[in-house]
Parts: sequence; structure tokens; C-alpha cells
Amino acid sequence: MNDAGWFNSGTATVRSDWIDYNGHMNVGYYLVAFDIATEQVCVHFGLGEAYRRASDASIFVLEAHVTYDREVVEDAPLAFRTRIVDHDAKRFHLLHHMYHAEEGFLAATNELMCMHIDLTTKRAAPMPETALAKVQALHAAHAATGALDGIGRRIGIRRKT
Repeated sequence: MNDAGWFNSGTATVRSDWIDYNGHMNVGYYLVAFDIATEQVCVHFGLGEAYRRASDASIFVLEAHVTYDREVVEDAPLAFRTRIVDHDAKRFHLLHHMYHAEEGFLAATNELMCMHIDLTTKRAAPMPETALAKVQALHAAHAATGALDGIGRRIGIRRKT
């Protein structure tokens, strides 16, 4: 598990109701688990549930990509690490890594495009300056550690030529 240049975005444990008939975590529950990490990032920016209640604004996910790198099973401890890939006044682009917290292997990745939404108009709106400053600071720290692999992947069958 590489923490250098990554935001520690929480932990979880694979629950029994997340397990499918193959004996490992069902694909849908990876997004549930990654949502824990996304919420931790939003809380760090001051854009979590308390912000939503106070401001009638929130963060919506516009697009998500998941890779399933190695299976995890019931009761497996998970640790999440996140990087800010890019941002503007209304959006931030995240990359989450999910690790087995004890064995250290990369279990999955989740790339997200998130947008700040004014819930009264249901339209995109700029983030508050305090939140944007935190997004900018974390992005600058992450950008200083170098480029990332696996961003913006396309799904498709690779054919030999």
C-alpha cells in the first residue's frame, strides 16, 4: 500500500451481505465501499452531509469507472487511498485505490468525476471558496508527486494485429 502522495480516505470491512454466490465481494458493493472513500474526501473538503443540510447543495457523481484487480472476501479489512487528478470551480476528478488493509494488495480502483450541485435549482454551481481552496491544495500536493497510471481508461477488447 503506497501512501506517498495519496489522501487516506478511510477504511471498511467487507460485510457478509456484500458477498455473492462466488464467495467474494459482489461487483455492485465495490461502488458502495468506494462511496465510503468519496464521502471522506467530501468531508475533508467541507462538502459532506452537514454541508448539504446547511447549504442545500451537494456533490453528485457524474461518471464512474471501476477495475477489479484482486478479489476480497467476507470480513476482509479494506483501506482506501485517493488522489485528486484534476478540478475546476465546479468539478473534481478522483482516483480511489482500494487495498486489503492487512495484506496490502490492490483490490480495485475507482475513477470518478464529481460535480457540485445547487439542489434548489438542480444545476451545477461553483463550490464555496473554502472548499475550492482545499481541493486546490490537495490537487497541488498530489500533482507534485508525479503522473498517475490508469486514468481515463477505455473499455474494449484488444485485438492482436
